[in-house]
Amino acid sequence: MRLLAAALTAALTLGAPVLGQSRAAEAALAASDRLTAAAELLAQAERQRDRVAALTETVRAYEDGLAALRDGLRQAAIRQRSIENQLNAESDDVAQLLAVLQTMGRAPAPILLLHPSGPLGTARSGMMLADVTPALQSRVEVLRGQLQEVAILRQLQEDAADTLRQGLEGAQAARTALTAAISDRTDLPRRFTEDPIQTALLLASTETLEAFASGLTLDDAPDPDAPDQDVPAPDSTARMGELPLPVQGQILRSFNESDAAGVVRPGWVIATRPNALVTAPVAATLRFRGPLLDYGNVVIIEPAPGILFVIAGLAEVFGEAGEVLPEGSPIGLVGGETPQADDILTESAATAAPVQTETLYLEVRDGQGPVNPADWFAAQ
Repeated sequence: MRLLAAALTAALTLGAPVLGQSRAAEAALAASDRLTAAAELLAQAERQRDRVAALTETVRAYEDGLAALRDGLRQAAIRQRSIENQLNAESDDVAQLLAVLQTMGRAPAPILLLHPSGPLGTARSGMMLADVTPALQSRVEVLRGQLQEVAILRQLQEDAADTLRQGLEGAQAARTALTAAISDRTDLPRRFTEDPIQTALLLASTETLEAFASGLTLDDAPDPDAPDQDVPAPDSTARMGELPLPVQGQILRSFNESDAAGVVRPGWVIATRPNALVTAPVAATLRFRGPLLDYGNVVIIEPAPGILFVIAGLAEVFGEAGEVLPEGSPIGLVGGETPQADDILTESAATAAPVQTETLYLEVRDGQGPVNPADWFAAQ
């Protein structure tokens, strides 16, 4: 990673006049810095007391760094192709320019100053040459800068391979460590202890997500005299409208918008990257986690009394029902296969590479019915 950072720093220094208009190298350099910082965070997280929080931050740092590096490489590939296409389109002019420069370079200087028509012709040719030389020199500088930028961008993509491999390996190690740390966690307060028999009966008696969520809302409240019921229920109503998405991504389909098959769902479909970390957007009680109907793995959290956030489509889920999760706590991982470094480098040559290939479903329920997630979340 440091080698890539050094190479990019040199590139920015040498090619500043040209690369000043293209932020590809700057973006890749910033991504390299993020991945280096993420590696340091991973090393520190092993020694920190709150390993879950530290590893959550580490996974986020790796996700940010890898995303930025991919964007930087894509910008570099697009910029390189643009320059090469421009040079190909001007190949005849460039060839003529090089031929003139080579001819002038081979001719002795005294001959260049003489004209067959005599002193008057020599004077006129000198005036013409004085007018043409600055434009010719400017064209040469532009051409040299473009060729230099192409060389720098090619070197950037070659040097990024090692950085990508280290970043991908570090991200996987951080996710594995986070999963282990969560399984060992015993310090979260609990509002209640899940009754597996009651949960199984509820699952068996419901055929829709709405019925299951209604069952959670209507089920018997935990015994207030039980020793683990002294934890107050979170109430995040003051944060309505400003919550971040539970995963880094973009809203693919909005509330009650039909998909290509005509299916309408009362929630958001969020496009995100493979293996992305999903976190609690606000402090909430974990009401349910596990497979549910045809939604795959589902996590249902309660940020306020009577309010449920249903998050579906996870490959892996964390936590136990009844735990009170702090804001930012990891609740699962999105599925999908993380591409290898070589695949990312090949993909970066495309102008519109499919990075966000996974989807997450987010539904908000108030009482017995779904509401627009925009009431709670800041749509980005």
